[in-house]
Amino acid sequence: MEEPAEIRLGRGQRLAEVAREDLELYAVEELEARIAALDAEKARTQTFIDKKKAGRAAADALFRQ
Repeated sequence: MEEPAEIRLGRGQRLAEVAREDLELYAVEELEARIAALDAEKARTQTFIDKKKAGRAAADALFRQ
C-alpha cells in the first residue's frame, strides 16, 4: 500500500492558519509563550529583510559603476 502524498502548503499558509486560531482556548501562560515565539519569528524575519536589502544595495552599487 502506498503512503499518502504529503500535502504541500502554499507560502504563508501556516501563518494565515495561526492568525485564525481561536485564542480563547489558551491560558495566559500559553498566550505569553505564543507572543514570545511570534517576537522571535518577527526578529528572524527582520534579519532576513536586512540581509536581502544589504545584498540588493551591494548589487546596485556594483552595477552602477
